[in-house]
Amino acid sequence: MRTDFERVYVTAHGNVAVMTLNHPEALNAASVSMVHGMADALTFIDKAENGFRAIVITGEGRGFCSGANLAETQNGRSGERNAGDALETAYHPMLRKLRDCRLPIVTAVNGAAAGIGMSIALMGDLITAGRSAYFLQAFARIGLVPDGGSTWLLPRLVGLARARELSLLAEKLPAETALEWGLINRVFDDAVLMEEALKLAARLAEGPHSLALVRRLYWESPHNTFEQQIDMERQSQQRAGRTKDFVEGVTAFLQKRPAKFKGE
Repeated sequence: MRTDFERVYVTAHGNVAVMTLNHPEALNAASVSMVHGMADALTFIDKAENGFRAIVITGEGRGFCSGANLAETQNGRSGERNAGDALETAYHPMLRKLRDCRLPIVTAVNGAAAGIGMSIALMGDLITAGRSAYFLQAFARIGLVPDGGSTWLLPRLVGLARARELSLLAEKLPAETALEWGLINRVFDDAVLMEEALKLAARLAEGPHSLALVRRLYWESPHNTFEQQIDMERQSQQRAGRTKDFVEGVTAFLQKRPAKFKGE
């Protein structure tokens, strides 16, 4: 089953939703219309009645996302001529949707993940890449500053020195090096990238309701003191302990069988 949105489409693979950026002739450059399409797709995926429990995000064709659509910016489409205005009205709301999504996210980076495309890739809970993929903080090449939350994400993922290097020199970071740096989780041969990403997403989709709470804990962690974080853990544990999945998990443990979670 395929559901189309603007420059994005969603396919169902059991209880895993695959959201594919769909402007291959532009290497899936993120236009304002595509970003709105992504937000609409996320709203669709998040509806409980659609039965999805995990998400894979990838790009159609040879690239994941080559950055913002500069042709659109130049033409001032949708009345959003100012780059900063477009961030606040389109890109930031979509990134917040990714952050606040209740479902675990796997990103499958095929080819280039540049500029805002790199930020989208790094929003995954698990970040996978094909061997030919690369990451690029392209902003300095066109006289802009990093955006899409990259100045927040990168220091926390690879440290301040490497984050500065990526943004100031604007050099390509190959997938294998990204893995060595701890920027991403797995690298696969290009031919099996989607297969392996779907396997990971399927594992997450079979997980308990508490995975949504785990996502929130890690997103909030950089803002919190130790005391604030352990208090948030306490609150989250109380919520997790009231779920049917917790009852099933304990029962399965005592019965020495695999748990069958329903995300409830």
